[in-house]
Amino acid sequence: MLSKNTVKFIKSLQQKKFRKQENAFFVEGAKNVTELLLSDFTITHLLFTEKYLSDQQDLIDRSKGEKIKSSPKELKSLGIFSSNEQALAVASIKPNTSLEIRPGELVLALDDIRDPGNLGTIIRIADWYGIKKILLSPETADVYNPKVLHASMGSFSRLAFEYVDLNSKLRDSSVPIYGAFLEGISIHDFEGVPEGILLMGNESHGIREDLKNLVTQKLTIPGFGAAESLNVAVATAVLCDNLRRLSK
Repeated sequence: MLSKNTVKFIKSLQQKKFRKQENAFFVEGAKNVTELLLSDFTITHLLFTEKYLSDQQDLIDRSKGEKIKSSPKELKSLGIFSSNEQALAVASIKPNTSLEIRPGELVLALDDIRDPGNLGTIIRIADWYGIKKILLSPETADVYNPKVLHASMGSFSRLAFEYVDLNSKLRDSSVPIYGAFLEGISIHDFEGVPEGILLMGNESHGIREDLKNLVTQKLTIPGFGAAESLNVAVATAVLCDNLRRLSK
């Protein structure tokens, strides 16, 4: 049975300060919950309807957290998406540990990406292109924001994240650093190594001044129409696609 304390606890996790205080987050929807159950995250609560139970009986049985059979109405009242009628899970936030950038890897660095939808989409894009690590400036949106997790479609469970001062992290890096700029060499003409760190800047202001000097190669996406710029998630996908193409 779903207690009032559990309801209050889950609802509080919609806010960053309580996620930090409780060291916990939640995901909702069949896709995201299934991905979470298949991951190495520690799950503390699993809420599911009869429909999800019939589809994922084995996964539910293997889960070690508290299991609560719920109604679609209850799930809708707990999360932020009214379309969720199958499952919701609460898990522990992983420690913010330092990520080692190894030669041969392609890693994303996100400077002040504020929009949760953009961040979630970028995480999904990174997963599609086999990128396993993302560095995030302290100003970047919270990875565990429900809107970020929803937009990632479960991809967050397969990536490692580090919130870090990018100036210090990139300054100490020995791998190439590529930056997305409106000016620079066209990604269509770039013939360098498809490894290193791809730095993407804020949706409105781009890459901060103190990081620009750390970029070893400025990259741009050539346009053929009249649009002023591309959405940061779209630009990330275009650049990742072209960099991965070089490795074939």
